[in-house]
Amino acid sequence: MYDVAIVGTGPDPSNPTLDGFAMGYRHAEAYRNHDDCRLVACADIVPENGAAFADEFEIAAEYVFEDYRELLAAVEPDVVSVAVPPAIHEEIVVGCARSVVDAIHCEKPLAHTWASAQRTVQTCWRADVQLTFNRQRRFGRPFVDAKQLLEDGAIGDLERIEIGWGDFYDTGAHTVDLAGMFAGDRSAKWVIAQLDYREEDRRFGSHQENQMWAQWRYDDGVHAVLSTGAGKELVGAAILLRGTDGEIRIAVDDGPMLEVRSGGSTERIDVGGETMHRTGNEGDRFGSEFHDRAVEHVLDCLEEGTEPELSGRIGLNTAEILFGGYESVRRRGRVDLPLEIDDNPLEAMVASGDLSPEPAADEIGEGGA
Repeated sequence: MYDVAIVGTGPDPSNPTLDGFAMGYRHAEAYRNHDDCRLVACADIVPENGAAFADEFEIAAEYVFEDYRELLAAVEPDVVSVAVPPAIHEEIVVGCARSVVDAIHCEKPLAHTWASAQRTVQTCWRADVQLTFNRQRRFGRPFVDAKQLLEDGAIGDLERIEIGWGDFYDTGAHTVDLAGMFAGDRSAKWVIAQLDYREEDRRFGSHQENQMWAQWRYDDGVHAVLSTGAGKELVGAAILLRGTDGEIRIAVDDGPMLEVRSGGSTERIDVGGETMHRTGNEGDRFGSEFHDRAVEHVLDCLEEGTEPELSGRIGLNTAEILFGGYESVRRRGRVDLPLEIDDNPLEAMVASGDLSPEPAADEIGEGGA
C-alpha cells in the first residue's frame, strides 16, 4: 500500500481559470481509484483550498498543510503528486526528492526554464527517486492505437509528424511529447521556429505565444512540424503521421478521431468513443480515466523498477524542443542541439521588450490538463 500526498490542491475544479485547473483533484481521483493507494495528506498555500480538498477526499484535518515541507516531515509519504505552476516545480520536486519519498508525479510543463528542467530531473536521478510528468494523453486510445498502427507498418516507415493542435509551450507539453512517442522517444538534433505574440496570454504564470511555426529533426532523420494559432488549419488534423506508404490522421477536422489512408483507400479506426481529451464513458468530464491509466503505469513501473514512459528523462526531450524553439526565435535562426542556454527565451524576450504583447482580458486556456 502506497501512502500518497498531493501538493497543490488548487481551487474548485468546476471553475477552471488561467491561474489553475485544480489538477490535484485529477491526480487524487486516480489514486483513489487505485487499490494500492491511500491518500493521507495534502498541502496548498491557500488554506480554504486545502480544506475543501481534504473534505472531498476524506483526509483528516491534522494532515492538511500550507507548507509542503511540514507535510513531508509529518507524514513521510511514499508518493507525492505535485500540481503547482511550472515556476515552482523545481523547488517542490527537489524538496520532495531530498526527503523520504520513492516517487514524484508532477504536472506539466516540466519547468519554467531549461536549466530548471535539467536540475529537477538530475536531482531526482541522483536521489534515486522516480520522477514522472503527467503527460496522460499517451494513454488515450487515439494515440495508443495510432502508435500500434505505426509499429505494425500500416503506413510504412515514418517520415514526418505534423501537429496542428493547441500551442507550443503549454499544450505542446503534450503534443510535442506525443510526437516524440511516435518517433521512438528520441532526442532532436535541431529546431527552427518563429512566433507571433501580439496579445498577452499568461497561463499559470507563464507567457504563451499566440501563433507558432516550428520544425525539428529527430536523430533518426524523422522530421516534425508544428503550426498553431492562426495557422493550425494547415495540418488539417490534430496530429498527422506521414509514412512512406500512407498517413495516419488523429482528430481530423470535421471527421473521425482516427483514420488510416494508404493505397488509395481510407479506413476509420474504432477507438471506443475516446477523444484527445477523455474517454467515451459517461461522466468522464475531465478525462480522469486518462489520469487513472497514467497513475497505474507510474505505480507499476515503481513496483517493477522500470523506467516509465512519463519519466523525467524522456520529458527532457520535449522540454529541449520547446525551449529550443523559443531560442530559435530569439536568435532568428536554426538552433542545433544539445541546447546551451539556461533561461526561457520567450520570457526573456518579453522582459527585454523585444516582444510587447498588448494586455488582454483573461480567458480560459488549454493548459494544465
